[in-house]
Amino acid sequence: MKPEERARQQIDQQLIEAGWIVQDRQELNLGAGLGVAIREFSLRSGFADYFLMVNREAVGVIEAKPLGHSLMGVREQSAKYLTGVVADLPVARTPLPFHYETTGKETHFTSNLDPAPRGRQVFSFHRPEVLQEWLAQAPEDGENTTLRARLLQLPVLPTYRLRDCQIEAITNLERSFAQNRQRALIQMATGSGKTYTAVNAIYRLIKYGGARRVLFLVDRDNLGQQTFNEFQQFEAPGDGRKFTELYNVQHLRGRTIDTVSRVCITTIQRLYSMLSGEEPAEEDVEASLFEQEEDGTPFIKEPKHVPYNPALPIETFDVIVTDECHRSIYNLWRDVLEYFDAFIVGLTATPNKQTFGFFEQNLVMEYGHARAVADGVNVDYLVYKIQTQITAQGSMIEKGYYVDKRDRRTRAIRWEQANDTIVYSGSQLDRDVVAKDQIRTVIRTFRDVVLTEIFPGRSIVPKTLIFAKDDSHADDIVSILLEEFGESNQFAQKITYRTTGRKPEELIAEFRNNYFPRIVVTVDMISTGTDIKPLEILLFMRAVKSANFFEQMKGRGTRVIDDEEFRQVTPDVPAGKTHFVLVDAVGVYESAKTDEQPLEREPAVPLKKVLNDVALGKWKRRPELLSTLLSRLSRLSRRLQKPGMESSRAMLRDLSGGKDLHSIIQDLNRAIDPDERLKEAQAATGQQEPDAGAMRDAMLRLASYAVQPFDQPKLREALLTVQARDEQVIDTVSKDAVLVAGWDTQAREAARQTVTSFRQFIDAHKDEITALQVFYSQPRRAALTEADLKQLSAAISAPPLNLTTDKLWQAYEALRPEHVRKSARHQLTDLVSLLRYAMVYETDEHAELEPYHITIERRFAAWIDEQEWMRGSPFDDEQRRWLESMRDGIASSLNIEYEDFKYRPFLQMGGLGKARELFGNALPQIMQELNERLAA
Repeated sequence: MKPEERARQQIDQQLIEAGWIVQDRQELNLGAGLGVAIREFSLRSGFADYFLMVNREAVGVIEAKPLGHSLMGVREQSAKYLTGVVADLPVARTPLPFHYETTGKETHFTSNLDPAPRGRQVFSFHRPEVLQEWLAQAPEDGENTTLRARLLQLPVLPTYRLRDCQIEAITNLERSFAQNRQRALIQMATGSGKTYTAVNAIYRLIKYGGARRVLFLVDRDNLGQQTFNEFQQFEAPGDGRKFTELYNVQHLRGRTIDTVSRVCITTIQRLYSMLSGEEPAEEDVEASLFEQEEDGTPFIKEPKHVPYNPALPIETFDVIVTDECHRSIYNLWRDVLEYFDAFIVGLTATPNKQTFGFFEQNLVMEYGHARAVADGVNVDYLVYKIQTQITAQGSMIEKGYYVDKRDRRTRAIRWEQANDTIVYSGSQLDRDVVAKDQIRTVIRTFRDVVLTEIFPGRSIVPKTLIFAKDDSHADDIVSILLEEFGESNQFAQKITYRTTGRKPEELIAEFRNNYFPRIVVTVDMISTGTDIKPLEILLFMRAVKSANFFEQMKGRGTRVIDDEEFRQVTPDVPAGKTHFVLVDAVGVYESAKTDEQPLEREPAVPLKKVLNDVALGKWKRRPELLSTLLSRLSRLSRRLQKPGMESSRAMLRDLSGGKDLHSIIQDLNRAIDPDERLKEAQAATGQQEPDAGAMRDAMLRLASYAVQPFDQPKLREALLTVQARDEQVIDTVSKDAVLVAGWDTQAREAARQTVTSFRQFIDAHKDEITALQVFYSQPRRAALTEADLKQLSAAISAPPLNLTTDKLWQAYEALRPEHVRKSARHQLTDLVSLLRYAMVYETDEHAELEPYHITIERRFAAWIDEQEWMRGSPFDDEQRRWLESMRDGIASSLNIEYEDFKYRPFLQMGGLGKARELFGNALPQIMQELNERLAA
């Protein structure tokens, strides 16, 4: 069959699947259906390969080319047919509005109904009903109301309830739509309101742009409900009704799209299932694509290819929004996204080069963490480091000790005497070996510092999220947490995909909204997307290899929260959420991270199937099997190096014909290594540049040799037996010790920048802000007032500084902890202490920073001693209570005046009359001295 004939067969099939009746010219029957595609139709300008008619009117043409033919130069050819229709043929309009160019594998489409017609690639052909609908939206003598025409005329964006960054993102996105850019990327820091931004943009697309249906893709299924809630809570500007009262929003849990839905929320895995007819695995739907990328899962097999599905035609969605678009979009799932003829909008906090490439470098919004912090949209973070001896160096269990061995899957424990000394490294912790005292030492150290150094002065453990290595590790951590904190089960809980009894969504909601639990341990379930605003601590007890995944995990702590809402969950919080703390117990903050592709290609496929597929020779059609087998055997080889595995190593060597597992792995590596293949082909052909056939022959020879051992069924069975015995050694012998517990060096650098910024601000505004003018006037010409401090507080809390008393105090404490006195709560007047300390910080390294009320109490004590010595007698108890209340008034508002006696606590003590009764004519002098001596 000629390439042209093969292409025609594919095109015919695609047209039929899209609902067209395909006919030859001599079999013309326009009554056969709404849409008829006529082959080889004669026109004045030549023969159209396919002539499209809808409801007995000509609407467009298809120009067919053989596979591999470039379509860019064919557009002019197909476009000339649009004006070559014979005069007496019924047409929808002149020139004809639609033309396609196709090879059967690649198809381009242009609609002349668009304000600026531009060809775009589509998966297949549109249904006749859709072309008819578009024609109705653009009558020749009326207004053009097609989607792309309406996107040019969107009304001005109401800015009510929108942050500046959200206004900028929506405005720029709509500009991109108006320019008919098919893809657009919005990069906004985690916690800056990406989802709300998207909901607002979708509302405008539907209401003003006429979008029929929008697809909203979430990272995992449990985030679908969170997104659905955002639509439920969104209030239409100027209308007052909620989004879901105006338009139907469907959270897809099955495989059928409601015909009346205007927004569909689902995962890309479920969408693939709908297109392909395959049922998705539950773990694929529930797990985050970020965590799958972390363990290599998206890089499996070949990319997911989808067939045309008449139940989901390509025009099902006008716009697709991908929330947290990541690497797997560009390989495994790319075909699923590109199936639909839709605008694609990406939302992410962590773009990389692949992200920019997929979205054609069309970055319409760039809003990073630093800018979000400067705008008060995010809170910043500090890093506190805990490093123990076993974490850094590993440990050993000497020969002769009895050790527990725990099955990783069942957690069943058996005792065994160590025949050899067991040596393990820090990287083996909680995977091969569980050192109970290492976990305990980290948790105990965290317990001791959380309310003294991390959040000093607090009495309630802040909401904390701990990232564990796996489910078993999470169980160990929760158990030790409860023991070390001496708390009940409600204090700390595990939330992972294996949590049973209650839905994870319910547990997450409790963590977000209730007092308990204070600490949650997870593996990856709360690592991306999940919104838990009261979080103040992220404790990393697992390493992270992916830079993007790490940024997502950090993003759980950046959310800002209303002060009152915060106190309902954490009652002792002094002044709102000012920052969060990343507690690094594994060196995750300093470790090198990458987004390189792993060797593993089929992590979801059992080893038994991989071995059998290799034995059957399936690697010849699926070479990725060799890479998968290499990865699996490499892991198994590392396990076989453990003490006590000597007999297993010997057994495998005997069954493989004398080869040890390392040699087998090396043979597989040569079979997949392009350089080794080239050497083999050069040696076989004597050519420096062997052709493709020679390269394939070389691969087959290398691979055939490498897989020979797997012909032996006993070897395959032995490998499965070794794999099944997956035990962890429980080290109850080694005692751990803390090497480092303190703020990270980068945290100190951030603190240094904060202190420097504050001092620069003081110097730059000393002639403008009243409080600074008072401080700089020597001698003081006026007293500092509470109003002056409020003005200063507002000035430093505004962008770009975004400073608070708490943040400044923490910065000085991080730099000179021995000279900074901790305080549970800071008040406005502590700014006085900060100003004094800032003045001498660079010149006097021994200067002390203490809360303002401590300074006032010390001066008050000196004044009392002086007064009682001069009087010759002490103040009585009632006088003392009045004086102490005046002292406290000065500590909170800088001075005491007669007006204050009208209010608490003085009013309850008898007011101004009682003060005069107690102190007589000396009252004015006492008040003046207290104001001058204490607040000086």
